[in-house]
Amino acid sequence: MDGSSYSTVEIRERAVQAVLNGMPVVQVAQAYQTDRTTIQRWLRRYREAEGFSGLIRRPVSGRPRKLNALSESRLKSIVLAPASNFGFETDLWTSARLRLVLNSNFEESVSEDTVWRRLREAGLTWQAPEREYVEADPELRNEWLHLTLPRIREAVKEHRAILYCQDEASVSLTPLLGRTWAERGKPRKISVSGARGSISALSAISPTGRLLFRLHEKRIRSQEVIDFLEQMLRHHARRHLVVVMDQAPPHTSKKTLAYIASQPRLHVFHLPPYSPDWNPDEKVWNHLKNHELKAHGAQNKGELLDLTGERLERMSNNSDLLHGLYFRCCVAELLR
Repeated sequence: MDGSSYSTVEIRERAVQAVLNGMPVVQVAQAYQTDRTTIQRWLRRYREAEGFSGLIRRPVSGRPRKLNALSESRLKSIVLAPASNFGFETDLWTSARLRLVLNSNFEESVSEDTVWRRLREAGLTWQAPEREYVEADPELRNEWLHLTLPRIREAVKEHRAILYCQDEASVSLTPLLGRTWAERGKPRKISVSGARGSISALSAISPTGRLLFRLHEKRIRSQEVIDFLEQMLRHHARRHLVVVMDQAPPHTSKKTLAYIASQPRLHVFHLPPYSPDWNPDEKVWNHLKNHELKAHGAQNKGELLDLTGERLERMSNNSDLLHGLYFRCCVAELLR
């Protein structure tokens, strides 16, 4: 929420309780994205009523608020469950789908604007879901957490090594466009190339916000992976490196494994199969494609190569951005 947003009783109660538990008012205001004077007003109302009843919003003139019976927790329980549970074909929610469910369950007609407002008040945002591969084996992933992860930490500690998570991606001439404002029924036109083509890229990110990368106009094979690992070793000429990567064929080929075995300063560990969500470097590619290269105007592979290199270079100079991208991964804290 922000300073001008509607706050639910639950939000006001949690904020006041945080102050009562000893958290400074300024920090509570920052946590709830509101002004400290607002927190102080809630505290005053709490003390005057000698309890949380003072935080109940007082009646005001004007049109009654819709869906008063719908609490924040109830709304979240609906939206965070698969939409298919409510009879829809897919698990994804839209405001139109949620409106149908609310109108049906609460016997009250609400507009999509009301639905959007209640979603924002509950701290829910419109975002793209992450892929979860059905082929991923929970037992193998659990085994990796209990056996491989301790070995990674031990190697970093024993060799005082720098940890990197490595991955590669394909960057297409056909860009992601994202969204923009336009007149209803009249979508905007964005000029892009109709040519087919892509470039390949390798990168590695560290928990401290380092990013190393390399671009190719051809498909990534074992030799390209070996060349990139050599680049990483040259970049840290006197340090051991612990590199975490997936089990793609170029990473596990005999040629690549033989090279890894020949390098005493290089310690490579592989993620479980079908576990891209456990690789922080995936967040680098997500940010590059969805933000840095969104609606890019490259007309050919040469222009795309230059533009991608420029944007990756800019990202590599922004350690705060990279640090944030790294720790968006669900296992990032475990890989520190």
